[in-house]
Amino acid sequence: PLLQNAELGKRAPRWIRDNEVTMCMKCKEPFNALTRRRHHCRACGHVVCWKCSDYKAHLEYDGNKLNKVCKDCYHVIIGCTDSEEKKKKGILEIESAEVSGNSVICSFLQYMEKSKPWQKAWCVIPKQEALVLYMYGAPQDVKALATIPLLGYTVDDTPRSADLPHSFKLTQSKSVHSFAADNEELKQKWLKVIHLAVKGETPECQNE
Repeated sequence: PLLQNAELGKRAPRWIRDNEVTMCMKCKEPFNALTRRRHHCRACGHVVCWKCSDYKAHLEYDGNKLNKVCKDCYHVIIGCTDSEEKKKKGILEIESAEVSGNSVICSFLQYMEKSKPWQKAWCVIPKQEALVLYMYGAPQDVKALATIPLLGYTVDDTPRSADLPHSFKLTQSKSVHSFAADNEELKQKWLKVIHLAVKGETPECQNE
């Protein structure tokens, strides 16, 4: 669990590992070859880009020494609030950790769009929006890459020869989304949820 605001700087945070994110956890800028410099905020432990780590604050747990912190923690620690935060987050801006912790189902699936190669995505169907599939690059990412409103899609669960073995497709007029699970059991769990969601019915939680 992330540190509450009152504890920022008083306790050492859990560091999110570099490989748990594909983008800055504050401004959502993807880490690529150019912006591959990743920094950790010494107050909340989030992985941030250089732009978002350009702040310093005295941290109690480190003997009040000046430490690199992210913009959000800087404002909390020096006691000024950021009115930006109050702006409503867009639909893609729901944090993965937040939805994964309160989801009907979540796991890694391989995903393929049109003729692009298969790629790994962290897929989540949140409880509060049980008819929408969110796709993230990694489990701790703070912004979804895409969302698919499942209502009205047709499910095709017979893989073609070119597909991965445990795959299934969602189709609606011209849009086709292909997914593949690592095993048959996981595929069936996803299908159980999706079969209900495409009909507009709320699925049961599969995460137990």
